[in-house]
Amino acid sequence: MPRLAAPRTVFFDWHGTLADTFEAMYRAVDDVLPQLDALGLAGRLLPPGRGRTPEQDALVDQVRSDRSLPAAVKAERRISRTEIFEILFGPDEDAKHCAHEAFDRCYLRHFGKVLPFEPGVRAMLAKLRAAGLRLGMLTNRRRALFTHELNKVDGSGWGGLFDVVVCGDDVRRRKPAPDMVRRALAELGVGAGPEVWFVGDSTTDTVAAKEAGVTAIYYNGAKWEPAYLVRIFPGAHRPDAIAGNFAALEALALPRQRRSG
Repeated sequence: MPRLAAPRTVFFDWHGTLADTFEAMYRAVDDVLPQLDALGLAGRLLPPGRGRTPEQDALVDQVRSDRSLPAAVKAERRISRTEIFEILFGPDEDAKHCAHEAFDRCYLRHFGKVLPFEPGVRAMLAKLRAAGLRLGMLTNRRRALFTHELNKVDGSGWGGLFDVVVCGDDVRRRKPAPDMVRRALAELGVGAGPEVWFVGDSTTDTVAAKEAGVTAIYYNGAKWEPAYLVRIFPGAHRPDAIAGNFAALEALALPRQRRSG
């Protein structure tokens, strides 16, 4: 991979990157899938064989036949609702918007528990800020739900750590569209370019970063195998770097001289 420009601004995804809300998320998805017929979405599922991997085709087939996620998906706790809806509906933006709206209604019944995705997330964010970087949060979650989680995580919340927050209901199109990245840049008065990084755990984050013209850092907290990552990323939207944990991300973002002061 090419050498990275040192960041001045770093945007983060929420669920699956900084925070773990898998339990509530999968419960809400379980509530959405039986509603596909009522929502008019059953006939808009991706046709058989159109997924990027056999695993994605199997997920769509299971939802089409049983209106449920494969048990292995929930057991592995690796993919988010945004990725699930991307797999199910592909480029159908209206179908994905409808699914996200239904998810938000269902998530109200389950959300509450939120954990740091790794130990030491707060300390890592504080180090980035101390080095002079501006930080942002870009999440497909609705703002009211996200604000509650942000204020609850780690016991006392991380509300003072971000210079800008953009949520799913702040823009017309959620990730993987670049709208959220562009709005965050506009709010900070920063131009797109390699000195802006977007760190996220899904292909949707990487695609949004690339479409917006910023550096895409894939956070592989789910520990996907390299061969799988090669298969899931669209050719023009491969990440600029992959970090397997936040220690690796910190090393990428803060070269030795910046970390040591």
